[in-house]
Amino acid sequence: MNTPPAFSFLVCLRLLLAVLPLPGQNLLKHDHQLSSPLTSNFRLKEGLWLLENNIDPYTGGSFHHSPLLLSVFSTIVPPLPIIWAISDAVGAWALLRIWRARQGLLSQKGTRSNVENLITSVYLLNPYLLLPSLALSTSTFENTLILLALMFASQGKVSSALLAIAFAVHLTPSSILLLLPIFMVLVSSPVSHLASPRPFHGNLKRIPFLFGEFTLYWLVLVGAACIITGGSWSWVRASWGATLTLPDLTPNPGLWWYFFTEMFDHFRPFFLMVFSVHLVIYILPICIKFQHDPLYAAFLLIGVLGTFKAYLTLADPGLFLSMISIFPEVHGYLRHPIITTLLHLHAALLLPLQHVLWVSEGRGNANFYYAASLVMGMAGGAGLVDACWAGMRIAVGDAKGWAEEKVDGEKGEGKGKVVWWEVVQQ
Repeated sequence: MNTPPAFSFLVCLRLLLAVLPLPGQNLLKHDHQLSSPLTSNFRLKEGLWLLENNIDPYTGGSFHHSPLLLSVFSTIVPPLPIIWAISDAVGAWALLRIWRARQGLLSQKGTRSNVENLITSVYLLNPYLLLPSLALSTSTFENTLILLALMFASQGKVSSALLAIAFAVHLTPSSILLLLPIFMVLVSSPVSHLASPRPFHGNLKRIPFLFGEFTLYWLVLVGAACIITGGSWSWVRASWGATLTLPDLTPNPGLWWYFFTEMFDHFRPFFLMVFSVHLVIYILPICIKFQHDPLYAAFLLIGVLGTFKAYLTLADPGLFLSMISIFPEVHGYLRHPIITTLLHLHAALLLPLQHVLWVSEGRGNANFYYAASLVMGMAGGAGLVDACWAGMRIAVGDAKGWAEEKVDGEKGEGKGKVVWWEVVQQ
């Protein structure tokens, strides 16, 4: 495997962090910013203990992990920190492979070492991804599966990509947002066409067959989960249903928990529907607008999840921020990257501070922490809007440059205005 020098060094460093006893690791496991009720390591260990004592983990209402994770960690490997370190390494490797597929470097020849060192560093040293991994949050596995699905799709490996996204959807149903752009990558190309938009040129007739194969894999996973739980379907409500019904209002960096804490029970079903549909409405507009570059559409939808997900952790916006490194063509067209960076820095400082003031010190209240959550939402929204703008502006920028050159060659000012207006309308 041809990897850049930084990859080997950072993977060894990450494995070392997994092996060495770290001071304060238990504090990380209890941090609500790094793990949610759906991804918490303590909830996972509780489920494993209940399973070992022949008690259904899903009867108490506090366990929300997939039965597949229960099976893996109870029969194949124990939930050791080294597993999370390996998952981080696989995720970084998948991100590199996506970059190579986008640049047409799948032949392993002519790799750009400096750029790949940067991509590896941005992923493995991203605190939004590293800290949840050190806290042993299962969101690390979800991010790795999403990257593997995008990697296999970029390489044209249909079955592998659909199996990976089926696993991701099984672990977290909100990953279904990425299904359509993955289909589009499979039937077209991951190569960048942001600077030269064109109508979608893939074979749309293949998409129903891809959806059928995905459904088959997903049903197999559902069947395996039912077999693990002894034929019981209680895990569906406890695991998937938690994303839709929000039974646990534990504070997190997301926008849902406080809103539904203050919500009257009479209005709760309606607003749960509104919040859930709000995620879905982004799929078609983004995929249609960026039909010429479905990989970029998938990146934007990951940004939507990193902003509006029900049980948000720092790992969700962390994946979006790390993936921007594989789209260098848009970096010059970002309008306010400094403001977005400062918002993230502000939120990263406020969230733990307000959490300590409220939960540990008792000197604040929920409004303090939710104010920091709103700053995190603003940071995610600013990054998402900026990425959308840059993805569209890159094409207009090329047209504008061509128009200005043509205008300079024209003698009459009025004629120049006509030329510019024609280009704008195109």
